[in-house]
Amino acid sequence: MTSADFEYPDEAGYPDGVGTLTEDQVVLIDEVNDDHSPTITFFVARNEPAATYEAISGDTVIGGLTFEAADENRLVLVAAAVYPEYRGQGVATELIRRVLDDVRDRGVTVTILCPIVRAFIDRNPAYDDLVDRDLPGLRSSR
Repeated sequence: MTSADFEYPDEAGYPDGVGTLTEDQVVLIDEVNDDHSPTITFFVARNEPAATYEAISGDTVIGGLTFEAADENRLVLVAAAVYPEYRGQGVATELIRRVLDDVRDRGVTVTILCPIVRAFIDRNPAYDDLVDRDLPGLRSSR
């Protein structure tokens, strides 16, 4: 699957209003489809007030994944982003992996609104059990 395979109905709320991906989303989907180890050392911190998992290298935030706590048993994964100078280095892939590992540790499910997270789970089906069955969000194209 390539980023060109993703197209969503207009009601999905994508920035161009027709349901296609932004250039930034395409770049990050291509990165998670390559699924390589990060070339940058970073850690991931859950910033509750900002509702973001932040990827931090040294003292610099290099990317993040925003979320909403739908209830005590489910998170909505809204949008993943990596600053342009850190793209293509495995940050998006590892950030999403670590967020989903944290979700698993917390014993909650996710609703996916982020096409980058959807692409990651499509490529890594071991995480598919975390997707809420009643409210999955973006569905797999498999």
